[in-house]
Amino acid sequence: MKRLPYLVQKIECHNLEVARTGKTKPNEIVIVGAHYDSVETSPGANDNGTGVAALLELSRHFTGAARTVRFVAFVNEEPPFFQTPEMGSRVYATACRQLGDNIRSMICLETIGYYSDAPGSQRYPPLFKWFYPDRGNFIAFVSDFASRGVMHRAARAFRAYTNFPVECCATWSKVPGVDWSDHWSFWQEGYRAFMVTDTAPFRYEYYHTPEDTPDKVNYDSLARVTQGVSGAINALANE
Repeated sequence: MKRLPYLVQKIECHNLEVARTGKTKPNEIVIVGAHYDSVETSPGANDNGTGVAALLELSRHFTGAARTVRFVAFVNEEPPFFQTPEMGSRVYATACRQLGDNIRSMICLETIGYYSDAPGSQRYPPLFKWFYPDRGNFIAFVSDFASRGVMHRAARAFRAYTNFPVECCATWSKVPGVDWSDHWSFWQEGYRAFMVTDTAPFRYEYYHTPEDTPDKVNYDSLARVTQGVSGAINALANE
């Protein structure tokens, strides 16, 4: 594991990286990332303990592919660093561009552990409710228009590995929620990236509160989502 330090207000912070070198295309890179910080008042069990748990499990079992896969835990995703130059993923993506890294895709794991079959448990930005389910029992793959191709390829692979429900959305980055995580940093550098999420505040009433605790997580669903994401990684890493 590499600790990748940088300074924020004279305090040393670290992104954490584990890399599995590709067998035949080592210079082509797939990033799988999740932020490991939380807002000050929240334990962060779902946001983003679930994303980090999946990241650790995926990195532990990954055995290699044609392309290099990097598993990265990002610091400083939450306010006051969100979408600033001090955001951990922004620092990382900027360094990748400066080094000329050939990043083919980035998967962002963001708040992936809460599900409900109750009618009306899923909310959306304006208009989207007419196109997507009203029950929060699915995982969402979310991208901007430029990344929709890689997102849809990943979703097809996800469905081949698990029957867990998945919904896909490619839309404008300024739609509320669409750019609310570390994939945004990679968009700023021109890389293709998408977010895997339970939709966070559009479903999870404990988002950014002291009640974001481990008892709110659906561990069976989290395991099934992680299994599906492993299929998506394998597909993108072996294209």
